[in-house]
Amino acid sequence: MRYGFVIDQRRCIGCHACTVACKSENDVPLGVFRTWVKYVEKGRYPNTRRHFLVQRCNHCDNAPCVKICPTKALFKRPDGIIDFDNRRCIGCKSCMEACPYDALYIDPVTDTAAKCNYCAHRTEIGLQPACVLVCPEEAIIAGDIDDPTSRISQLLGREDVRVRRPDQGTQPKLWYIGAEESAITPETYVDPQGGMWSQHHEEPVESLIAMARNQPSAAPRTARVIASDAAAPSGSLPAASVAASILAGAATGQVDYNVAHEQPWGRLVSLYLWTKSISAGAFLLATLALGFSLTTGHSTFGILAPVLSLFFLLVTTALLVGDLRHPERFLYILVKPNLTSWLVKGAYVLILFGGLVTVWLAASLLRLDAVTRALIWPAALFALAAAGYSAFLFGQAEGRDFWQSPLLLPHLLAQAFVAGAATLSLAAAATGAPMATWHLLVGTLLLGLTVHVLLLLGELAVPHSNAHVRLAAEQLVHGGLRRPFWGLVVIVGIVLAGIFGVLALAGAATPVLSVLAGICALVGLLIYEDVWITAGQSVPLS
Repeated sequence: MRYGFVIDQRRCIGCHACTVACKSENDVPLGVFRTWVKYVEKGRYPNTRRHFLVQRCNHCDNAPCVKICPTKALFKRPDGIIDFDNRRCIGCKSCMEACPYDALYIDPVTDTAAKCNYCAHRTEIGLQPACVLVCPEEAIIAGDIDDPTSRISQLLGREDVRVRRPDQGTQPKLWYIGAEESAITPETYVDPQGGMWSQHHEEPVESLIAMARNQPSAAPRTARVIASDAAAPSGSLPAASVAASILAGAATGQVDYNVAHEQPWGRLVSLYLWTKSISAGAFLLATLALGFSLTTGHSTFGILAPVLSLFFLLVTTALLVGDLRHPERFLYILVKPNLTSWLVKGAYVLILFGGLVTVWLAASLLRLDAVTRALIWPAALFALAAAGYSAFLFGQAEGRDFWQSPLLLPHLLAQAFVAGAATLSLAAAATGAPMATWHLLVGTLLLGLTVHVLLLLGELAVPHSNAHVRLAAEQLVHGGLRRPFWGLVVIVGIVLAGIFGVLALAGAATPVLSVLAGICALVGLLIYEDVWITAGQSVPLS
């Protein structure tokens, strides 16, 4: 038995009865939705048509939200329904990033993840989901897709059906009949702003049209979204955008109504990546420097490096806990773990890494050189794991294609080298380390920056795998994130850091220049983590 949905968009009249019934049946709070209807209009006045798309959880056979959930709060039932237990949810929001269909939200009352669960409490006693019962056109068909006599199974056998995002390999069990292409593929239009009936413009329509004709570059490649998101605060688009919309007609679709969906991960996650890079990188450099006998700097690599590593590891842990909606449930990751989740695996890696750093520091303080030598390579391995495991975590966030780059793992390792070398160069300057130590650190910083630049070019400049990746990359290079990217990431974090580093190696006022190189590199990395996280979430999923 496997339950699924078929939605016949040829019948849907956009009445929102399904949305209202879902809210009433499941006590869904204001501002969030388990099922909702998007309006898309196409054509040129007066020959226009409005299309609808009913959206909700797809109850995937290969559900990425179940894999990434660290506490098994999301689970697949024997009947194929993807259900949730809010008593186990820690509010990490990883399921929201994993879902390619934008189906999950954080309940503002319980601060836990929630979504359509096929009205499981009704299904268990032989009743249909509430949305099915109230649909006046019988556009929503639910049932057992494994039963050849069921209506849904027969529809799937004879109708031309399609699913959203088939490229994701999630095997969704929500099929559409007669869905409009521009409604089912949200990346064909610009990310919406404002709200239905909320637009207000000083300029008359005629002047807007004239503006668009005088600024052809304002017309987008696809039709501009001019109004949406009734649940979000109202706002107005720039006049040039509205004018471009008027001239563009509705080549691929113009969204008039949708609902709000937040960007789940914010600056605490960006800071977590940055502090973890410093922690792992500083200790990794210490193990490699002593393992390959590159230096005899005992105070810098034997003591300062593990102290800095432990400090930033504690900050990393605090950021991870602070980003949870239920931080008091943090230990559920350890006592109720889902071992397929890289949030859980990452927690284990950080715990073991912190233990090795602590033992290393104790052995260095006690001058137990034999213990330190024995720990060098195991410690280096766990430092690499601490720096790089996030690549697999972001790989499980399957809803964000920009984060699926195969270059992410080497890029995180390169960032750890840059962050570790930059931080240790500041510490070496503060403690009066030998010139050889400075040169080693600055040389490592320059090498790391070089690899960082090459990988950055590989992620942004080469042809992209799909529209999601391309649009996210354009946000960094040409879009709303271009100023911090070019100004702080590239100019400060790469160009100035590189110039100061080269001058420091040349011997010109080495301490001052190495400090400047380290500060610029750290600033650039911090801003890069922030814009990278933001860009990955900038492409609409629904």
